[in-house]
Amino acid sequence: MTVPGGDPAARIMAALDRLAGDLPALGLAVSGGGDSIALMQVAAEWARGRRIMVATVDHDLRPGSALEAAEVGRAARALGLSHATLRWQRETRTGNLMAQARDARLRLLAGWAQRNDLPAVALGHTADDMAETLLMRLVRSAGIDGLAGMAEWRDAFGMRWLRPALGTHRQELRDWLTARGVSWIDDPSNENTDFERVRIRRAMATLGLDAAPLAQAARHIAEARDALCDFAALVARDAQIAQGRLILSRGAFDEAPPEIRRRLLVASCRWITGADYPPRRATLLHALRSIELGARVTLDGTLIAPTGADLRITREAAAAGRALPVISGPWDRRWLVEGLAPGQHVAALGVTHLNRLPWREAGLARDEAAASPAIWQGETLVAPILLRRGPWRVTPLRGAADFRSLVKAH
Repeated sequence: MTVPGGDPAARIMAALDRLAGDLPALGLAVSGGGDSIALMQVAAEWARGRRIMVATVDHDLRPGSALEAAEVGRAARALGLSHATLRWQRETRTGNLMAQARDARLRLLAGWAQRNDLPAVALGHTADDMAETLLMRLVRSAGIDGLAGMAEWRDAFGMRWLRPALGTHRQELRDWLTARGVSWIDDPSNENTDFERVRIRRAMATLGLDAAPLAQAARHIAEARDALCDFAALVARDAQIAQGRLILSRGAFDEAPPEIRRRLLVASCRWITGADYPPRRATLLHALRSIELGARVTLDGTLIAPTGADLRITREAAAAGRALPVISGPWDRRWLVEGLAPGQHVAALGVTHLNRLPWREAGLARDEAAASPAIWQGETLVAPILLRRGPWRVTPLRGAADFRSLVKAH
């Protein structure tokens, strides 16, 4: 994808057609800055009968944020769009504030979109954001996935995120808004050098670095990443999936280049656990070394066991044991169990009862059985769900198509 000249609105509309043309509804994340305001203006014109809804996340990190969210609401309603303000209630004031705010923003937006039956949410990132992200990740010694910058779409936090404005630049969107007499809000935190992105932005200006070639370099890296994803999917084409486990061909895995093995392990772990992010690189490399030696290893809540011709990836029993019990809804981000009687709940089976249960007959390894869901009445085991039939309905939250999607995820 290049960033040609001409009307930036036309480029955003073309991207919306490509990314969301078949969707009946679309959510917009609008902060009030020039990029997201321009996206909202264009999307309102593009809608053509589609249901468009707008949300603003108020992180409550500085005075005036609530008033700015209200101003976005007025602008949205003037375009005939509904608007919601989502407020972040911080549980902790320690750690990486910006990372916490980013995750909170995505979780709040995902929850809002799901409640309103919105299949995707569009964000206002531009080619300038792409260039800045490339430099930020380069400083952190990122791998090819990090250096590929921002993808036009990705799935995370149970939602699809779209970036239809990546083919435009920040200044041309502001020029477009000015020509239309549309105002926007300049966030004062964009001048705060405590934030890495602001420092990178200023360094680019000082050095005279143009965002366009940097963004293009990120797109070239993204093309190489996509080729690696395709290769990884080919290596994993014979993956076996059943009862919440994943089995890869050990021969195909061992013969694959290191980067492909890393990708397959990341996808496998995320498929098992439902995690939004991959394991840390250091623990991932340790796991790969253990697999090369034929040793079992745990990784981010999974158990990886080389067994003969197979590489068996399952939920780690100890991690499943820490999953909160539920009386309805998903358990351990892996299973949906329904049909519980009053007073019953779902929790991990654990190891205590295994000696008197036929776990081998269910085709499970011992650790798999211990990590499997069970019905409990208080402290009393009612039934191990995967080891026998009963009146309960148990459904895995992810299947083969989800694994393939994770292998090719951005």
